[in-house]
Amino acid sequence: MKRFQFPLHLFAIALCLSSLSQTSARFFPNISSIPPYLVPNATIPGAWDAFKHFGNCHAGEKVDGLSKLKKYFNRFGYIPNLPTTNLTDDFDGDLEAALKTYQKNFNLNVTGELDGPTLEHLVKPRCGNADIVNGTTTMNSGKPASYNSTKFHSVSHYSFFPGTPVWPQNRRDLTYAFLPENELSDEVKTVFVGAFQRWSAATPLTFKETTSFYSADIKIGFFVGDHGDGEPFDGVLGTLAHAFSPPSGRFHLDGDENWVITGDISKSSVESAVDLESVAVHEIGHLLGLGHSSVEDAIMYPTISSRTKKVELASDDVLGIQTLYGANPNYDGTTTSAPSTQARDTSAAGDHLGSTPTPRLWALRVVLAVGSLLLLF
Repeated sequence: MKRFQFPLHLFAIALCLSSLSQTSARFFPNISSIPPYLVPNATIPGAWDAFKHFGNCHAGEKVDGLSKLKKYFNRFGYIPNLPTTNLTDDFDGDLEAALKTYQKNFNLNVTGELDGPTLEHLVKPRCGNADIVNGTTTMNSGKPASYNSTKFHSVSHYSFFPGTPVWPQNRRDLTYAFLPENELSDEVKTVFVGAFQRWSAATPLTFKETTSFYSADIKIGFFVGDHGDGEPFDGVLGTLAHAFSPPSGRFHLDGDENWVITGDISKSSVESAVDLESVAVHEIGHLLGLGHSSVEDAIMYPTISSRTKKVELASDDVLGIQTLYGANPNYDGTTTSAPSTQARDTSAAGDHLGSTPTPRLWALRVVLAVGSLLLLF
């Protein structure tokens, strides 16, 4: 049989276009621009909603699916040495210890059981960065901060990455760039301008966009699923984003989320709506060297519910970042984002800016599938 030669240049083009589709994302100018088909009658299931079925489970029991919960705790550092084979659904000592540490970190009653408040917290969307690194948790360490005017000892809960990495002294004016394949609109990019300003208001750091992605200090991109950094995204309302410690500068967001750009997101009827600036401010904290905090009002708290906007740095965030870099001499105690001198000209937004073009995606999958089959002959 004569072997059919699928044109390699066409195959390469298909692969390239497929890669572009995998780095697309959904953006909405505001909640009113979200199309009706994303407003279901039922709640959109989150990545970890199955955990809700483990109510009041405790040590010594065996429940179908507990192995997935163990993988969750492994991912965020609570069970560091999880076996890759023969993982059971037993509620064993490792799971109980992980639960107790998790409950302490998130200011829950330390019961070691899967009680209601713990399960409610476990299913929330969150940052993909681990709470415990190299077996050490600092979220709830209670580091002394200072004495206030009433002489009560205040406590801080900010944390740093192991080794306390920071941007070098000679790199205080940082550049950032967006993955070109994402083709982000000016409206989306302006959200990041405001998010960076919140950190520069409290520190001597400055941030400026550059068009050179590969030479930028901070590289921002939206990705779907496994994107090559060992931290795959998991779909709607799972891990929203993650960022690496200085001076890596890698900042990745999940393209599967329904990102809202402006407005009061709490009034959204879309269960899966996520405020873009809230997530961006949190991840920038990681880019600068902050770990997670156990203070619920802090930007560096690991979880954030959908339809929630939280963008103002709390005192715990400010204490942490100023410990690393010092204070901005003009800092007035607030990080409210002022109108930016870097603000862009904006145009009228469509119903869903930057959304993934579904017909093209399906066409590309067909081309790739046919091409792969033909190469076998």
